[in-house]
Amino acid sequence: MESEIVLTMRGICKYFPGVRALEGVDFTLRKGTIHALMGENGAGKSTLIKVLTGVYPMDEGEIRLEGNTVSIHSPQDAQNCGISTVYQEITLCPNLTVAENMFIGRTEGRRVDWKTMDRRAGELLDSLGIPARPRQQLGSCSLAVQQMVAIARAVDTDCKVLILDEPTSSLDDKEVEMLFRLMRDLKARGVGIVFVTHFLEQVYAVSDQITVLRNGKLVGEYDVRELPQVQLVEKMIGKDLEDLSNIKKHTAPTGQNVQPLYEAEGLSSTESRPFDFHIAKGEVNGFTGLLGSGRSESVRAIFGADRVTGGKVKINGKDVHIASPHDAMKQGIGYLPEDRKRDGIIADLSVRENINLALQVMQGFFHPLSKAQMRQFADEYIAALQIKTASQDTPIKALSGGNQQKVILARWLLTHPQYLILDEPTRGIDVGTKTEIQKLVLKLSEEGMSVTFISSEIEEMLRTCSRLIVMRDRKIVGELTGDELTQANVMKTIAGGEG
Repeated sequence: MESEIVLTMRGICKYFPGVRALEGVDFTLRKGTIHALMGENGAGKSTLIKVLTGVYPMDEGEIRLEGNTVSIHSPQDAQNCGISTVYQEITLCPNLTVAENMFIGRTEGRRVDWKTMDRRAGELLDSLGIPARPRQQLGSCSLAVQQMVAIARAVDTDCKVLILDEPTSSLDDKEVEMLFRLMRDLKARGVGIVFVTHFLEQVYAVSDQITVLRNGKLVGEYDVRELPQVQLVEKMIGKDLEDLSNIKKHTAPTGQNVQPLYEAEGLSSTESRPFDFHIAKGEVNGFTGLLGSGRSESVRAIFGADRVTGGKVKINGKDVHIASPHDAMKQGIGYLPEDRKRDGIIADLSVRENINLALQVMQGFFHPLSKAQMRQFADEYIAALQIKTASQDTPIKALSGGNQQKVILARWLLTHPQYLILDEPTRGIDVGTKTEIQKLVLKLSEEGMSVTFISSEIEEMLRTCSRLIVMRDRKIVGELTGDELTQANVMKTIAGGEG
């Protein structure tokens, strides 16, 4: 029924130089529903949201709220229309109280009625079941509670449409369920929720409808009960999904083929406890464990990204000293970090400059790459990894997350490392790109490269690795190979002893 529709977007088009980001996209949101917006990185999800919230002006199309055409030219216009957005990165002030964050910028006049503000904040927190106190400093709350406070702020501004952009990416399972309870509560109150996420299981846990975009175009709108998960993935990538279980599993080198590449004894850093570790030539192994188990700290010690405090290291049987990333690079080690935005990309540099960065560092300041070389290398790896970019001059910050990840991969592959460390290379990227990266890892190992692969998804680790080092409380608590590599054994080892 028309009266049930809160938001209608029709024929939305948005063009950037050389790129059609959105082409004739339709989107309909009903009151009291949770509507998942799905698509690969680069499909147009973020652009559609930025058009709706006034960050980008649309080139063609119409937006209607509760049947009335509206013009949205700024985020403030969107807020005035009852459209609120909560982003993946918390945009509140952790040094202020919960109440101050909920009402900042919304008090009238110069004087603040603190008592009334705290009372109203408390009433809102209680009504939404948010476990926080008005006078509590926001920074002392968990990420999930901070997300919920941002949502409470949005709801208190007479929000009709609530956009949640990757709200669960940094939350654990219990925190996700807390957030879902709040979303269901808001749904019951009649709020229309746009839910953007890469977690397919979460879509089916909480959503009513799904809209799929691909390459800036609308694929379709579906009732979640009528769209099996495998069909959703097929619609997102535009072809029949090759079952990930059919990816040829990596097999560990055996017998005379086992040639140790990297060996560490008692390696420790300022962030990791002493540990022993080795990897053979052509092997794919991985560190697994819960968040905070020490996975990332271990590989940062291997790469010299944290200050090394002890241990011995051999590469190809020879003692080496690795005290910095530059030392590691000179020994043929590459490292794709867990947080690509903080530690990986140089946001304002071009795709070409980001690809050539590591090679230029290795060659040194006094031996600069020529422009012709840089362009040649960039073209080669843009084509090889199918990086979607308008040109190699495009700033990397303009690319989708999955394509940014491919650029960082290209950066290291250009240095031809003998050992490549990939920490969460598939986090926050679409299913199609995940598959491409997993296949690339296996291809590199077949060509003789050693790879350490870390992922929060145990199934992904089991598909990719022939040996898993299991960690708990920043200690290695087990090692699984061959038939031992099952999810049950991994979880049992994490929980308390070897499987």
